[in-house]
Amino acid sequence: MHTAYLLIGGNMGNRSGYLQQATGLINEYCGNIVHYSSIYETAAWGVEDQPSFYNQALALETTLEPEALMQKLLDIEEQMGRRRTMKMGPRIIDLDILLIDELVISGRLLTLPHPALPQRRFALLPLNEIAAGIVHPVLHKTIARLLEECTDPLDVQKKSAHAG
Repeated sequence: MHTAYLLIGGNMGNRSGYLQQATGLINEYCGNIVHYSSIYETAAWGVEDQPSFYNQALALETTLEPEALMQKLLDIEEQMGRRRTMKMGPRIIDLDILLIDELVISGRLLTLPHPALPQRRFALLPLNEIAAGIVHPVLHKTIARLLEECTDPLDVQKKSAHAG
């Protein structure tokens, strides 16, 4: 059994509805979600001329191996209607794996821990809510410490308690 920490998000259409739909599909196809963060709203990162994002962190217990989990998440994105037309562009849903156990992986489909995690407040803040004491397996710092040290200037606002 693995514990995977995911970040789900999107900025098109019914953002909270899509998060709920994604959590249902993740529970159905990937394992058991054991913790849900609140939902956070953040201005778009990278390509800024687009609607703000809703993001949520999840802790998932899964028997899937990391690459198989990533493939299932990509399948769920496609099933929900995501089309990859523009890098960092608007999207219905985005499902990312931030961490799995203490694994360090660098592959074609998946890099763990997520390489941008320490630089992204919109990922660290919800993850800190459900896993503050988890230690980053490369940087050897807790999520709480990474959040304290994060220099990302984007404002991240809690929208609501979890929708899960």
